[in-house]
Amino acid sequence: MSMRDPICLVGGSDPAGQLPELEERPASPDVFHRRHMSARTEEHIDMQGYVARKGDRYYAVIYEGTDPITGRERRRWHPAGTDRADAERLAADLAQRRHNDGHERSSLTVAVYLTQRWLPSKKLTLRASTYDSYRRNIDLHITPTVGRVPLRRLRPDHLERLYAKLADHGRADGTGGLNPKTIVEIHMILRRALDDAARRGLIVSNPARIAHAPKRRPLSSPTSRVWTAAQLNEFLTGTSDHRYHTALWVTANTGMRRGEILGLRWGDVDLDQELLCVTRSLVSVGYELHETRGKSRTARRNINLDPTTTALLRAWRERRIDEDPEFDPDDPSGHVFSRPDGAPTHPQLLSDAFKKLVARSGLPPIRFHDLRHTHATLLLKAGTPVKVVSERLGHSTPGFTMATYQHVIPGMQHEAALTFAQLLHDAA
Repeated sequence: MSMRDPICLVGGSDPAGQLPELEERPASPDVFHRRHMSARTEEHIDMQGYVARKGDRYYAVIYEGTDPITGRERRRWHPAGTDRADAERLAADLAQRRHNDGHERSSLTVAVYLTQRWLPSKKLTLRASTYDSYRRNIDLHITPTVGRVPLRRLRPDHLERLYAKLADHGRADGTGGLNPKTIVEIHMILRRALDDAARRGLIVSNPARIAHAPKRRPLSSPTSRVWTAAQLNEFLTGTSDHRYHTALWVTANTGMRRGEILGLRWGDVDLDQELLCVTRSLVSVGYELHETRGKSRTARRNINLDPTTTALLRAWRERRIDEDPEFDPDDPSGHVFSRPDGAPTHPQLLSDAFKKLVARSGLPPIRFHDLRHTHATLLLKAGTPVKVVSERLGHSTPGFTMATYQHVIPGMQHEAALTFAQLLHDAA
C-alpha cells in the first residue's frame, strides 16, 4: 500500500503573522502585498517535496525536475522512518535545501564558477605552472568577455564570439590578436571546467563541446627561426668564455627544454656511460621556482651524449669545484647548472643571458627554445629517423614530431626521390 500525503513546506513565510497588510495600489498594478509573495514561495517549495508512506514506513520524496533526454519527471525517495512528523521535517529540510540550491545555480555566473569554485578545486591536482596558466587565461581572456553571463545561460555562440574577439584583438597589450594555439588552450580550459559543471548538475550540457574553436597549428612553421649547423657552431664557439657556455652547448646538442636543463641534477648525469636522465623540470610561476616531473610521461627520458659534450660536462664539474668551496661533486642532489653559490638558476636569467649573447653574435635572432627546434631540424634534415628524434625530444608520439616539423619533410622527400632514382639507375 502506498499513500502520498502532500504537506505545506514553509519557505519564507512569517509564522507570527506580523507582515503588514499592504493593499494593491491602482497606480502600480505590479505591486502585490507580501503575503501573496510568501504564499508563492511556499507553493514553489511544496511542489519540490512531499511525504509518502509505504507499509508502515514514511519517505520524504523530493522533486528533481525533468530528465533533459526523456522529459520524464525525476523524484528521489529518502527513507524517513516510521514517524510521520520526522518525515515531514526531513521533507521540509530537503525541499528547502534544494530550493536554495536552485536559486544559487540560477544566479551563478561564469566568472564566479571559474574563479571561486572550479579553479580552486584543481589546485591540488594541477602542476604549479599549469595552474598559473589557467588562472592567467581565465583572468585576462575569459572573465572580461563572458564572466557576467549566468552559467546556465551560457551558449556555444557566446564562446564562438569570445574566440573571434581573442583572435582579432585579444592581446593584453593591445597589439593584436592571440595566436590559435593560445585560443585552443583557452577552449580546452572552458571545456574541462564546463564538463565538471555538467557532472555536478549546474548545467544540462557543455556548450564548449559544441562551439567551434580554432584548429591547433603545428608548433613550428616554415617561418620558424632556426639556425643552420654553421650558424649554431659560430654561436657556440663565440660563447666559449661565458659561464653559461656548457648549459647552452648541452641544450643545443640534446634538444632539452629550458626547464629540463636547469632542473638537471648531478645524480641524473652518468659521464661514464655518456648518458643524461631527464626526470624533472625547473619552472617559474610568478617568478617563484617550482620543480615538476615534466610535461608528460614521455618527457621523462634518457638522452645519449657525444664525447665532446661529456668532456665539457667534466670540465664544468671541475669549474664548480673551483668556484664554490661547498660544492660536493659526489652529491647527487646538486643542480648541474646552478649559480656560483649552488642555488638553482632562475629560467629567466638564462633566457636573458642568451638573448644578449645572440645580439652580440650578429646572427639572426632566435629564442632560447629555438635551440630545441634547431636540434630537431638539423637531425631530421640529416636523415635521422623521426622516432629517434621524437625520443630525444621527449615527444608523446613520432606523429607529433612529424606534425611539428612537417616543414622539414618536403626537402627530405625530394632527397628520397633522388635516392630512389639513383637506385634504379645503378640497377640498370
